[in-house]
Amino acid sequence: MNFTFDAQVTAALFDASGAVFALGDGAVVFESGERAEAHDGAVLCACVHPSGEGVITGGDDGRVVWSRRGESLVLATAKGQWIDAIDAAPETGLVAFAHGRTLAVIDPADSHFRRDFAHERTVSGVAFDPRGRRVAASTYGGAALWYARIAQQQPVMLKWAGSHTGVAWSPDGAFLITTMQDSQLHGWRLKDQRDMRMGGYPAKIRNLAFLSRGRLLATPGAQGVVLWPFEGAHGPMGREATEIGYDEASLVNLVAARPQHGRVAAGLNDGRVWVADPAGQGLDRIKADKGAPIVALAFDAAAARLAWADEDGRAGIADL
Repeated sequence: MNFTFDAQVTAALFDASGAVFALGDGAVVFESGERAEAHDGAVLCACVHPSGEGVITGGDDGRVVWSRRGESLVLATAKGQWIDAIDAAPETGLVAFAHGRTLAVIDPADSHFRRDFAHERTVSGVAFDPRGRRVAASTYGGAALWYARIAQQQPVMLKWAGSHTGVAWSPDGAFLITTMQDSQLHGWRLKDQRDMRMGGYPAKIRNLAFLSRGRLLATPGAQGVVLWPFEGAHGPMGREATEIGYDEASLVNLVAARPQHGRVAAGLNDGRVWVADPAGQGLDRIKADKGAPIVALAFDAAAARLAWADEDGRAGIADL
């Protein structure tokens, strides 16, 4: 199934009903073709609603919007500021988003609940821990860890010099990983805040994804998908990464994976898309023709379907 949009795709996602595309013109388009006009401006970030029904988007209009088929509901606003990053926790039903130097937490089921946590520098990424009780914010100089529901608190600060552009927890909650502006990852083992430097990339790392029950971390930013081992109490410390799908003529722009499944997908800067199982052999080329760089990529919950989109607004959904 293929689509052509008049705007660039900000994100591809799967809610309970199928694939969803969030667009740079402010719209959210469902696999069925239904369209919700969510924002007066561009969608900057998106995540699936904690219930699995519809998606929540942040826009340059300062609004956080829940879109379902045919309708959109404003959940929160940040007047005069862009919503730069967003995440949701199915375990607790909470949603976290970043605007300027603030991390905000809301509960879509309780319109009166909101927590705003201030930072010294701009918040670039947000991520809930696996239980949905703590939320991490990446910023310049490291990451801050907050308890999502507590109003007055001091965060745990994980410090490392440089600009941290995104953040993720390992599926067991033992490690926190950030992407960095200078084409590397940084990580912390949370029980003792020990640092992990994960470098050697030729290009910026735009996202990351865990797979194989959290035993592997997949990243783009190289000629193939880079896989870091995360088995055991030490994670990747003292161990080397491996690479699959190496192609010296291209770079991997994005990866997709699901923590409980063994597949990894790669979207390349030359428009191609492939899927592989690191435990198996060979690549399954989902989109073999070259074109504009892939800018959105996502598996459904079962890692049985893949959605992708390129820089020119072309998109597709593949059954694997």
